[in-house]
Amino acid sequence: MKQTIQHLNLRSRLPSLLLVGAILAMNAVSAFAQGTGFSSTDLKTGISNSLAVIMMFGFVLGISCVIYGGFAIRRGDVDQGKMSIIGGAIIAAAPAVIFAFYKIFGLDANSSVGVGSF
Repeated sequence: MKQTIQHLNLRSRLPSLLLVGAILAMNAVSAFAQGTGFSSTDLKTGISNSLAVIMMFGFVLGISCVIYGGFAIRRGDVDQGKMSIIGGAIIAAAPAVIFAFYKIFGLDANSSVGVGSF
């Protein structure tokens, strides 16, 4: 009986799911067509902005790990605290390290994905 109710619930949602899928498919088709305004510059900008958001979350996460490590050392768990501080520093410094590698190897001027400006 329970399986029949779940089957009916899925059946009642099927038309709306198909409609949403069709709308998404129709919108995606224009992105693959040539000459519709979709360019590689738009793609590069989107990827660059996505990476910037990920880097911001990583920076906040790294800072919170460092703070947690300080609290762990204060509680007396020195080994866990040191590891948390080291890991947090690595996570928080990752965007700066990647930016330095881009500059060192000359990838900042003509790279497909930028790392933003610091």
